[in-house]
Amino acid sequence: MNPETHETHQTDPHESVYDGLLGGDDAHWAFGTDFEDPLAGVDTTLPAGADAHALARYCLMLGDDALVASHRLSEWCSNAPDLEDDIALANIALDLLGQARLLLARAAAADPEVVPALPEDSPVPPEDALAFFRDDLAFRNVRLVEIQNGDFGQTIARLLVLSTHRLALLERLRESTDPVLAAIAAKGVAEVTYHRDYAGRWFLTLAQGTEQSRTRVVAGLEVVLPHYDELFATHPVEATGAQQGWGVDPAALRAEVDVVLDQVLATSGVERPQAKQVGRVAGGAGRDGRHTEALSKLLAQMQSVARAHPRGQW
Repeated sequence: MNPETHETHQTDPHESVYDGLLGGDDAHWAFGTDFEDPLAGVDTTLPAGADAHALARYCLMLGDDALVASHRLSEWCSNAPDLEDDIALANIALDLLGQARLLLARAAAADPEVVPALPEDSPVPPEDALAFFRDDLAFRNVRLVEIQNGDFGQTIARLLVLSTHRLALLERLRESTDPVLAAIAAKGVAEVTYHRDYAGRWFLTLAQGTEQSRTRVVAGLEVVLPHYDELFATHPVEATGAQQGWGVDPAALRAEVDVVLDQVLATSGVERPQAKQVGRVAGGAGRDGRHTEALSKLLAQMQSVARAHPRGQW
């Protein structure tokens, strides 16, 4: 510490260690996770022949999956079985939140019309507007990510299914003709590999642990698997993306995901439960904005502060 500098701060009642952090008088929206464009310096030019609206909606789908899953995992913060897993689940949630931010920013850059209408002078960044100012009908996540956490066994069962599916998706998406999606996928593969390994290790531990731990993780799997088929149902937007080269048809992932899950279950000595699949609502599913009641309750909590103070600045 410089004694002279320290003395100056002590004698000037108007000077603070926080002075200058904002770079002058510029104010920032109070609830952002960062105050720079997450795609700054990235070429966001659309790939040749790409349908901008479809690409934006595809990014919303993948971003909403990550955002809602992240919020669910964050609910374990200070509630996990031990401190190590409290930190691990929080870190997985942060990984997914980072992916969500990039994907929502890409959606807004591809087609600004997907961003909710806010006042022209609103300080809210586009990706935050998409996260905090859409209602449940505008979200495009699969329903698997929105159901309640249940106990730890159920959370592990869901994380195993979700991360196995997402890893297979991101591995293929690295070859996307959209350089932004390809870059997001390349970064995400390393993150989701850890998510899947973490979930797989815990599933094995619980399945081969006590009678109670085995019962709980199997019961959790029975809650999760009714949402399994929805992961592989091809939405027209996904079909367009696969055809144009910037997206992935989820139906093409099923065999790979089945193999990995069957390996984990076989190693754990668990037979895959026969689960009746959750049906479509009014002809649609999560990708169409048809959700469970759990999502509206989740969003009411997640969005409450931002909606109460939409012009909040610091």
